[in-house]
Amino acid sequence: MNRPKTWLLVFVALIWAASWFQGAINPYYFDILITIGINIVLGVSLNLVNGYTGQFSLGHAGFMAVGAYVSAAMTIFLCPRWLAACGGGSTAESALFLGALVAGGFGAALAGLAVGVPSLRLKGDYLAIVTLGFGEIIRVMVQNTEAVGGSRGLSIPARETGLFTTYLAAALAVYVVVSLVHSTYGRGFLMVRDDEVAAEAMGINTTKYKVMAFVVGAFFAGIAGGLYAHFKQFIHPEGFGFLRSVDIVVIVILGGMGNTPGVILAAILLTILPEGLRALAALEALPVWLRGMIQNRMILYSLLLIGLMLTRPQGLFSGGGKWLRWWKRRQA
Repeated sequence: MNRPKTWLLVFVALIWAASWFQGAINPYYFDILITIGINIVLGVSLNLVNGYTGQFSLGHAGFMAVGAYVSAAMTIFLCPRWLAACGGGSTAESALFLGALVAGGFGAALAGLAVGVPSLRLKGDYLAIVTLGFGEIIRVMVQNTEAVGGSRGLSIPARETGLFTTYLAAALAVYVVVSLVHSTYGRGFLMVRDDEVAAEAMGINTTKYKVMAFVVGAFFAGIAGGLYAHFKQFIHPEGFGFLRSVDIVVIVILGGMGNTPGVILAAILLTILPEGLRALAALEALPVWLRGMIQNRMILYSLLLIGLMLTRPQGLFSGGGKWLRWWKRRQA
């Protein structure tokens, strides 16, 4: 594990250096960069459940909502008291923000444990329906809780999410998932995915491995929700609905199930693609009919996804493993 740790430290050092110049980045491009980082965390964490463990969860946005609201509630209701007790200062604010993110992650992990223990004995479509129902329960509960804004939404006073915290979370999510899957314990995830009946016949507690994957994935989804809340500075229950879960599932499927580098590339592509279509629609040199089609960019975006799924059902970047094996052979 020394090499992954080295790469993690190098990446953390690079993003720390880049964060000093984030003030010079155009706000529009900065928004895209932060969204890419959040989508990487969401895609990689869901890939642990859907890709490596072979389950099918449609409630990832529910865990994201739990993390967003728990971290936002801490920032709004508890952090001012703690800052007053600590005497204020930017260091105290950063520490409290990180604490709020971790609290949101643990809140989402507890929610993942609560839904995972009773439901992960199910398989396939039944599990998808249960997780979908859980996500809707979370959304409706938040929508009817006046303490966190209810249907009006919740405003966060300060934008704490920056380049360093976002990509640090993304790097940690990738490192934890890859290290866990390639560990001795993590091989149980792959056994559950490949043949759950055979795994149970060998004495493996498949429910334990599925719950573990669910809890770890929910934890990082909660972290992503906290980053999202403290970047947008306003959250609403409708932002964590069924369509948000579908967006995350599409990232995993497009990148390739169980393919972490592919999921990262898919998260980047699916974040940039709608914005690229927006810029393309503004070009006056294009014919009117073509500009009109591109202006309905979400329809074109959906057609592109359908085309990709028809031509590459195994995932757009699923062939990355072949190149990695070829590179390792060359290095040997």
